[in-house]
Formats: sequence, C-alpha cells, structure tokens
Amino acid sequence: MGGLFSIAVCHILLGASVAWLLYSERRIGFPRIAIAVAVFLLWTVASLVASGDPVTGWPQIRKFYVWLMLGVMYTAVRRQDQRNMLLLGVAGAGTLSACWSLVQFAIKYRRAAAAAKPFYEFYIADRITGFMSHWMTFSGEIAIALAILLAWLLLDKPRGRTVILGWAAAIVLATAQLLGMTRSMWAATAISIIYLVWRWRPQYLLALPVLGAAIVFVAPEPVGSRITSIWRPSKLDSNQHRVLLRATGVRIAAAHPAFGLGPEQIKKHFLEYTPPEAPKPWPIEWYYGHLHNIYIHYAAERGIPAILALLAFLGMALWHFARRGDWPAQAAAACILGVLVGGWGELNLGDSEVLSTFLAIIGCVYAAPEELDA
Repeated sequence: MGGLFSIAVCHILLGASVAWLLYSERRIGFPRIAIAVAVFLLWTVASLVASGDPVTGWPQIRKFYVWLMLGVMYTAVRRQDQRNMLLLGVAGAGTLSACWSLVQFAIKYRRAAAAAKPFYEFYIADRITGFMSHWMTFSGEIAIALAILLAWLLLDKPRGRTVILGWAAAIVLATAQLLGMTRSMWAATAISIIYLVWRWRPQYLLALPVLGAAIVFVAPEPVGSRITSIWRPSKLDSNQHRVLLRATGVRIAAAHPAFGLGPEQIKKHFLEYTPPEAPKPWPIEWYYGHLHNIYIHYAAERGIPAILALLAFLGMALWHFARRGDWPAQAAAACILGVLVGGWGELNLGDSEVLSTFLAIIGCVYAAPEELDA
C-alpha cells in the first residue's frame, strides 16, 4: 500500500520487510514464474554491458530493488485473511487518493475560472494526481484499486454496510479515473471491468456498449472533449507524437534486436532514429526519455528477448489466475489485463509506484495457494 502514498515510504517499508524476513531466518521465496522475471532482469544487465555506458543506465539496475516486492509478498502472506486485507487495503488507499484528487480538481477548476482560461487547455497539462507526483502514475494506481474493489464486490458478494461502502468507494475511484483524463488508463480500466463482468454475469456484457455510448454522448466538459480527442485530436493532444514515438522505437528495435540501445539510452540517441516523416525540427514538447509503450520501449531499450521475458511473466500469471475461482485471483487477472492494455499507451511498469503495487498484488495472490484456498 505504501506505493499509493509515497514511493520513498514504500521503499523504506520494503527494505524493512526484507531485513525482518532475513532476521527471522525465513528464506525469501518467489513463485515459479519469477524465472521469467530473472531472465528480464539478467537481459537488462546484458543490455547495460553491451551499451558501453553503464553509468547512464545505472538507475534501471537500481530499480531491480522494486522487484523484491514480489518475493516479500509471496513469502510474508501466509493466510487468506492477510491476503484479502492487503488487497482491500490497496483499494482503500486508492480511494483516499481519489478523494483528494477530487478536491484537487475543484481547486484547478476555480483557478482556471479566475484566470479566465478555457478549462480544458488549463487542465490538460496539469491534471489531478492524488497522492502521486504525476497524473499518469495516479491513474495507473486508480486502475489497479478499482479492479480489486470491483472483483471483491462482484465475485465475493459482500453483504451489509460493507456493500454500501464498497460501491461508494467504487464510484469515487471511477469518477477520479474519468477526471484524470489519461486515455490509456481509461482503456486499462475498461478492459478490467469487461473481464470482471464476464466472470460475474457474462450476459451483462451486452449492456456495456450502451453504457459506453451513453458516457460518450452525455459526458460533461472537459471529459467530453477528452473522449472525442481519441478520434478527433486537437493541437493539445498527443496522438500524433505517440505514433511517431512508436515508429522511432520500432526502428531502434530493428537496428538493435538483441540488446537494444541499453538502459536509459533512448533519450540520448532518440533523434538518430526518428522516421523520415517526423517533423524537423522535432517539437521539444514531443520529446521524452521513454516511448510511452512498454512493448516497443523495452524492445528498443533492452532488446526483443527482454520484452518477451516480461510478457512471459505477465502471460503465465494471467493464465494461472484466470483458471482459479477465488476473487483475489480474478482481481489479479483483471489488473494484469489492465497493465497489458494500458501499456500500449504508457510505460506503466517503468513507474516504480505502479510496479511496486502491481508486484505486491501478484506476490500475495500467488502466495501458497494450496494453503490459502484449501
């Protein structure tokens, strides 16, 4: 849960957890699918060596620390009530962050009015962030929290006051996700909801297109403008530069398929690989240190084998969880689907806050399933 409040706090707690497990002489274990993670991390090291610039790429090696979350949760969570409490704690922390984001939205709305500026233009470059430092991180965390909460509400079928509280929290999370205006996370949230509805009442899937159409046609501003920007972008939108970022990444991966350019090297060599149709000079507001796409970015940065290893990890986890019947496993499956879809528009697993929360969920749901679900 620490990742939903502060990445510094999360890292401190992770380190304390590792120290405690070592002190208590408990061997830190990992689920079997961690073999794919090991390949991804080892290939990252090989890519770093091949790049010839280990100093620039060191921050990505340092980020290996976050992956310990998978083992810590897999080792520390031993009972079903612990697992459920942790998952609902993530949903609760996400709800608190969402509540604060709604206050932020109201403040920004008033500031735009005071400045006599169109709200969409005022807001799109400085959106709500909740407890996070960036709106993309915030929306990634909200997508995970909402998937967990809906899995619990739809598949565990709680009763009494908890149902009211649960649905109230879900409404807050969904509202914050809409107002966050991150289209890739809208898609991630949508696929998680579709999956969970399919597992709950497949026949209700027929109602989702109607609901989606209703949102498109009745959404108030600025949500309406953001929705229509998906197919009719304005000069403020990122559609065109995302296309060119992907094209650049494909050219890099084609030129360096084995090890990529190396960790943190894309920013350094980006302009050498921009496609001929890219504007010259490249608009400074389009330039990023990453390619806003986990598939193309990791292939270009670390090589095609690295992204295949990461996809093997995600694919095997999804396969294992989708075959189980308990709501935590279905929540984890919905989160994985959200990460896979959202990853087309954002480097979501490159974000330490999102990665730590995601790995905590995977680790605790994998933890000794024969004991937890007996």
